[in-house]
Amino acid sequence: MRSASACLVALAIAVPAFAQAQKPPVRKAPAPPAAAPKQVAPEMTCPAPLGVGVKTKLSFCEVMIGRDPANGVVITIPPHKGPATLTFDLHNLHTYSEEQVKAHRAFSRYTATIGVLTLDNTLLSRAVVQNEFRAAGDLVDRVGGGAGPGGVKAVAPTGSEPISIEIPDAENRVSILGEKLAVERLDGVDNFTLPGQPVAIISNVMLQYRPAPPKRTPAPRRR
Repeated sequence: MRSASACLVALAIAVPAFAQAQKPPVRKAPAPPAAAPKQVAPEMTCPAPLGVGVKTKLSFCEVMIGRDPANGVVITIPPHKGPATLTFDLHNLHTYSEEQVKAHRAFSRYTATIGVLTLDNTLLSRAVVQNEFRAAGDLVDRVGGGAGPGGVKAVAPTGSEPISIEIPDAENRVSILGEKLAVERLDGVDNFTLPGQPVAIISNVMLQYRPAPPKRTPAPRRR
């Protein structure tokens, strides 16, 4: 009996000691929630601004044919995590003539092709806008700052194609360059491919991205 009692006493002492030796599991701090997507009008360098629309109040930028992305419409992407989405409206470029409209000789069919590239000249995507012009109602808007009636420019956007392009995570700037333009008129067809020629217009440029998390500041070392 004494032996059995001694064993029970020893067991009662050992159990709490064993329980104290076990450490509670370490819980990892939950990862911070991902930042909400942002949609902004990005910082943009437009080498050939056309002007502001009289009705829409949109800023229109001409896209020129080129080979060097640094000379295109350069768009800056803020620090971001994951791919970003670039959107804009692509228009054709028309020189308006009231006389041709009245004479029913203003018909033009435009097909403009542009490219969106990284600054190291890697093509991300192409975009095309095609439309026909016959009358003033085919214009998207008139652009202020010209010598025409009402102070508008003869050159104006016609047709509108919404464009959406995914930008890879690693890119912080992209360029929009013109590639070619085909214009069909009553008297024939013209094709434009030489650098420096305007082929299209863009407007309503927007960027959607998820902001990158702030960089962690290392804790100071203890001496």
